[in-house]
Amino acid sequence: MAAADGATAAPRPDPDPDNVAWIERPLCPECGALIRIYPTNYDRWVSLAMVELPAKEVPEAFRWRLTRLPGRSPVPTDIVAVRVRGIDPLPSEPVVPAHRMMCTPEWGEP
Repeated sequence: MAAADGATAAPRPDPDPDNVAWIERPLCPECGALIRIYPTNYDRWVSLAMVELPAKEVPEAFRWRLTRLPGRSPVPTDIVAVRVRGIDPLPSEPVVPAHRMMCTPEWGEP
């Protein structure tokens, strides 16, 4: 299921007080664009685009939503990525596309 959804990203590294690289946004190794890496609701990680787009502009296979996990505190503690399935969103509803939909590596660069 993870491979079909594109949820094959490596998890973010654990915070290390001597190395602040975990604070910086990760870059796509293929195209160099900024990406967001989130855990999925089935314990995998997915690379998402930095922007939300209307559902009509994102093919069904690449649609994700970010959802807050419920907790006892009114302050959200964690966010997970959930594939948009079952009920199609309205064409104007915002969804987060998987980065692989937007990835455009520069082929043939010197």
